[in-house]
Amino acid sequence: MISFKNLKIVFIIVLSSILLSSCGGKFPGADARKYPDDPKKRIQKNIEEGKSFRVGNLMKGASNNAGVFEFASSNELWRASLDIIDFMPLASVNYGGGIIITDWYSTDQSSNESIKISIRFLSNEIRSDALDIKVFNKKCLSQLNCIISEKTGNIKIELKEKILKTAAIYEKKKKEKKKK
Repeated sequence: MISFKNLKIVFIIVLSSILLSSCGGKFPGADARKYPDDPKKRIQKNIEEGKSFRVGNLMKGASNNAGVFEFASSNELWRASLDIIDFMPLASVNYGGGIIITDWYSTDQSSNESIKISIRFLSNEIRSDALDIKVFNKKCLSQLNCIISEKTGNIKIELKEKILKTAAIYEKKKKEKKKK
């Protein structure tokens, strides 16, 4: 009878042999003949192939945006979205995942109707297809008897237009500030 410990060892050996054989036994950078001896030439080759990282690129902004990380406050769409819905409590905000979800909001405490907004960022560019906005409506007859539905109509369009206009203003101000 094979013990669990022995089974784990056999599994690791089989898995590692499969992984190593699938690589053909070659590891990246293993063939020194393909790389120049001079470190400066190796660095230049890596830069040409896009395998480099420079601290200076973070400040200047790379032309292809590879390796450039921005703070949420420097993303105009993100800032505009948060500014437009700042009156609503937020349930979940994830800049890395590109989503903002508000909590249920009602203008009146005694109202039996509330609203929830979800904004997904599909791009960092300021354009109409960069945002996916969903608006949900909750109507409650009693505390335990609520109907939730996705709201269609002008509110989604108006919200998207307002965010895009605000983001465009922020971007314009940012460009003017850079010129100075």
